[in-house]
Amino acid sequence: MELRMTTTFPDVSISTERLVLRPFEEADIPAHTEMMNDEQVTAWTSVPHPYTAADAGEWVRRIAPAERAEGRGIVLAVTEFLTQRLVGTVHLQNTNWRTLATEIAYVTAPWARGEGYATESVLAVAQWLFRDQRFERLELRTAADNTASQQVAQKIGCISEGVLRNAWIARTQTDDGGWAEIRTDLIVWSLLPEDLEGVADQMADAGYASFTDWN
Repeated sequence: MELRMTTTFPDVSISTERLVLRPFEEADIPAHTEMMNDEQVTAWTSVPHPYTAADAGEWVRRIAPAERAEGRGIVLAVTEFLTQRLVGTVHLQNTNWRTLATEIAYVTAPWARGEGYATESVLAVAQWLFRDQRFERLELRTAADNTASQQVAQKIGCISEGVLRNAWIARTQTDDGGWAEIRTDLIVWSLLPEDLEGVADQMADAGYASFTDWN
């Protein structure tokens, strides 16, 4: 007999010294639309291109809330604490409640890159996931040439487990300004609770904010 175990993440807001991670709101739609039309986002994700305000509205009103309500994961808008400006998103997906494992994906807005926001937000979610939700495994998959995403994985202490060959379709810009699909490998990374030991202290020494407050 198949064991069925379905639950959901709480409707949570996670705070660091610089960031607030919270559910998406209607007011985020314009900035989310702009962020998802960025060339790097188009290249490495499977979002529609061009990404319209209607796409953003569907994401904010239906798709993101359904991830949590249906037990698949949770979507969090990453915003600056001082300005409330949208600077990214973190998405837990493909959650397995029996094994307490989930996969994380993230996007950083072009106007917020170089600030360490991706590392800060992903580490904050990982700490919340392991300490508050008692999860045992966080998985991350990065396209073979997406070095920026790989650097985030390395900074938070992820371990590279191997390569899924030819497992993803990325996009590359053509000479005429269009986009062409190309197959690429995926690097699989994992993070376990014990991998976080000392990581927060190392990040603080490097000038990153602390990641301890959620409600």
